[in-house]
Amino acid sequence: MTARSEVGARSEVSALPGLFADEGRVRAFAAVALGAGSPEEVARSGGLPARDAAAALRRLREYGVVTSGDDGGLVVAHARFAELARVSRPAAETAGHTGTEDDRAGLIVRTFVKDGRLVRLPARWTRKKVVLRHIAEQTFTPGVEYPERAVDEKLRAWCDDGDVDHVTLRRYLVDLGHLRRSGGTYRRADPSARAGIA
Repeated sequence: MTARSEVGARSEVSALPGLFADEGRVRAFAAVALGAGSPEEVARSGGLPARDAAAALRRLREYGVVTSGDDGGLVVAHARFAELARVSRPAAETAGHTGTEDDRAGLIVRTFVKDGRLVRLPARWTRKKVVLRHIAEQTFTPGVEYPERAVDEKLRAWCDDGDVDHVTLRRYLVDLGHLRRSGGTYRRADPSARAGIA
């Protein structure tokens, strides 16, 4: 696929929700998926007037998600969905390699952090370190001293509705050197001073 056609395919992926925002098109698509092979069967099975079924099928065909099968009947174009799924994945995944370190770190963070909340900590230690570094960088300013109560409050925000409590999170951040504890206060280490730790 050329770069230009890939851009076109990506815009089609973003248009997919709009295609199915119309109830008539959803019903027509469902009817085809369940075996309706002609416009008449789609209208009957989908509970649509013949004119609405025809209009819905026209749009579904234009988009390429419904096509004609070997016998001439209507079928879902599964290959089309596979193509759209492929172009919607991050470039590093579709190229079949892991990408740069920043790409990998971003993918790991997006997997375990949703809407600014830690869903869970990864089981693998290397991934756990990436997520913990992200939390430290997003939560604490280097060189600023935080009392334990402030640290706990900031970390609780990450733990809402998650599997990890703020105390465990704080302990990991201290163990990895993201936070330094001294006399009841915590300070995030200067990143340049931490090079090579995690």
